Amino acid sequence: MLNSAPTIETLLNHRSIRKYTGEPISEEMLTAILEAGRAVSTSSFLQATSIVRVSDPAKRTAFRQISCDMTADEYAQAQADGKRLGHGYVESCAEYLVFCMDAKRHHQLADVNTDWTEVTLIGAIDAALMAQNVLAAAESLGLGGVYIGSLRNDIARASELLELPKHVVPLFGLCLGHPDMTSKINQSQRPRLPLDVLVSTDTYKVASESDLAEYNEKVREYYNGRGLDLDWKAQIAATFGGDVRPFMLEYLNAQGFAKR
Repeated sequence: MLNSAPTIETLLNHRSIRKYTGEPISEEMLTAILEAGRAVSTSSFLQATSIVRVSDPAKRTAFRQISCDMTADEYAQAQADGKRLGHGYVESCAEYLVFCMDAKRHHQLADVNTDWTEVTLIGAIDAALMAQNVLAAAESLGLGGVYIGSLRNDIARASELLELPKHVVPLFGLCLGHPDMTSKINQSQRPRLPLDVLVSTDTYKVASESDLAEYNEKVREYYNGRGLDLDWKAQIAATFGGDVRPFMLEYLNAQGFAKR
């Protein structure tokens, strides 16, 4: 019988785990975690999500290359040059799960139109809900994880690695494993926006400049404690300041999504 921690305690203790002990996850534990994901709410009972468990070491390496935004040749050269390459946990975690938006089964069963943008939203929301159930269940059992959105750096290549048919899209990965809590990278929680900024009543409340500045300073202090010269404003600018995966719409259209 598995012993899980209380729900609220588990959720409030969340942090991304990027270093693992190397201990495998038992089949009993993994099954319980996946069953928790399967039990999640789903829009109109469409169940528009699939999970691909990636265990092949060569595919794990390829997904790490994608997350580093490198081709196989660039990755090999960087390794030869002794460069430190991020996302090593994609290869070292006990389990690497890829959550996919999936309308393939719907096309198998009925004559349907799934190229509407709303269908894309349904699939993305269903996948996110399922993944959160999976991670929360894992954390309640003493495991840890980190989401990998960077597999979308080359989403077409990710699809090829998983041999995904039309109407299936890989949205993000999830590394899971036993946390190595001797590692400082696993020990701290990044400060979240305060509730009075996140939550409005009846009508949307625009955050005040002073609240945002105060929060930005808290984030700066957090990163300074890790030896980084960074704050939330800089992160936003780095992410949204230029092109954001401009190939995405063309790829989604090719897979039969978001055409109208």
